[in-house]
Amino acid sequence: MAIHSDWGDWIPRAVEDAAPDGVAIWYLGCNGFVLKGNSGTTVFIDPYLGTGDPPRTVRMIPIPFDPEDVAEADAVLATHEHTDHTHGPSQAPILESTGATFYAPDDSLAVARDDENWTDEWDVSDDQFEEVSDGDSFEVGEFTIRVEPANDPDSTHPVSYVIEHEAGTFFHGGDTKPGDELEPIGERYDIDLGVLAFGSVGQIPDKRTREPKRTKWYSDENQTIEAANALKLDALLPSHWDMWKGLTADPTALYEHGRSYDYPKSLEIVEIGDRIDL
Repeated sequence: MAIHSDWGDWIPRAVEDAAPDGVAIWYLGCNGFVLKGNSGTTVFIDPYLGTGDPPRTVRMIPIPFDPEDVAEADAVLATHEHTDHTHGPSQAPILESTGATFYAPDDSLAVARDDENWTDEWDVSDDQFEEVSDGDSFEVGEFTIRVEPANDPDSTHPVSYVIEHEAGTFFHGGDTKPGDELEPIGERYDIDLGVLAFGSVGQIPDKRTREPKRTKWYSDENQTIEAANALKLDALLPSHWDMWKGLTADPTALYEHGRSYDYPKSLEIVEIGDRIDL
């Protein structure tokens, strides 16, 4: 399945041309991000460029780039096995064109190897796959990446990532909700910027019957702040609220929900295509 960008190639070119003083971070919509450090290391996290499964899941935001236009990447990280986090048409072309390594938990690798046959469908080799699990740590260029647990009951083996750089520490929780897994992470690290999936509850057609069904895939306002407080985030960046028809939400509501808590100390509201710096 070929992917065609609504925005041409300006995001991949902007990433390539950037020379950040510390770490530049671009929001790709849904739960996708790309990080580039001041030495040029480039890491993608959960890039998803598909349209969902209309009319059940309907993408509400542009497809920001064609993955074949990515010329520089050192790693692609996946947090769990769901399609909008592990997706061959979005991610395998990046591995193919750059030689990057795909770091993911076992069930995400099962999707890549068995369900979608990335090595058959694209010029991707099995040695580009690296399994990760809770407690692992590894280096990608100037970044130290630590694998931590996540609380996502809808997933079979979710993980979160703490990415350390001399400029600061970045956390990506995948689709985590509040849980006992988060407080130890907040105690262990001084997280400057953390990403948490946020959304509303909606009537989404059931996968099997296609009848409308009450669906809650992401943390609501109170849960998002609860998770941010447990993680002791200096700054919270809500994600995923823009993506699916029927589950979109207003991230500015988090200001009121979080104002009486110690954390997060600030709220970073970004839209697809925006860049922020660490």
